[in-house]
Amino acid sequence: MSRREDFIIVTTPNVPGYRIKKVLGVITGLTPRTRGVGGKFVAGIQSIFGGEISVFISELEKARIEAIERAKDKATRMGANAIIGLDIETSEVFEGVVVISATGTATEIESE
Repeated sequence: MSRREDFIIVTTPNVPGYRIKKVLGVITGLTPRTRGVGGKFVAGIQSIFGGEISVFISELEKARIEAIERAKDKATRMGANAIIGLDIETSEVFEGVVVISATGTATEIESE
């Protein structure tokens, strides 16, 4: 497993069929997001009618993917071929500023 395409990311503490060869350390990928004027306007209209605010779902999904990619890049630079125990958290740090973090353990794994 040396090619980047073979990189494994799991939320579990292990990967079935693999053993942890080396633990390289905790890594975190962060991405902050703000709600732009257009997003606030659309969200305001959608909130009048209740239900899901679709404009935020799309942005949060993009931010989640970006945070995971940043964590993966850090892990790869450390020599990892897997991240185990991945946890995604979302926090509002200021009014209208949300930070998505992807934290896990960078590891080197191999097939059993």
